[in-house]
Amino acid sequence: MKNKSLKVLFIYNGIFIFASNLLGPLYAVYVGMLDKNIFSICATWAVGLMATGIFTYAVLKKGDLVKEKEYLLMAGFLIRAIAWFLYIAIGNIFQLILLQILLGLGEAAGSPAFNAIFAENLDFGKHIREYSSWLIVSNMLTAAGVIAGGCIVSIFGFRWLFICMGSLALVSFFGILLQPRKLL
Repeated sequence: MKNKSLKVLFIYNGIFIFASNLLGPLYAVYVGMLDKNIFSICATWAVGLMATGIFTYAVLKKGDLVKEKEYLLMAGFLIRAIAWFLYIAIGNIFQLILLQILLGLGEAAGSPAFNAIFAENLDFGKHIREYSSWLIVSNMLTAAGVIAGGCIVSIFGFRWLFICMGSLALVSFFGILLQPRKLL
């Protein structure tokens, strides 16, 4: 890929996508360890999605006022890194619900910012190619993350999984932070 802006975006958001999918389907196993009630798995996941929707509405209203969208992207990375580290300390479903709300805030800041930066850096006449390239990268990293997450939990447990997730999100945060502002 010749487009340096998209290359950097692919690398750091790709690291983040890999990290976020380390938990993947293991989320159900993790919640099941806190509460054997299947409804708790669904309810906590739904709270995260609802929080994302509510916070995304705020981003919808104010996000375009942010001149440098990469700051929103970095905020999304950082908030979710903090949340993933906090998973280590979760002891009950109520705490998990609060954490899912925090993750919703991170998702609401980061995802629209990524999409906006991506769209702003598309090469004329190559939109399908570049969106397809990202979809391929994203899907492959998602699959790799799910497999890697299963290996990490099987060998080391959930604590190390959350440490890996948070650490990789910090790599993405600092990777974008250290780029020249003109690049993105």
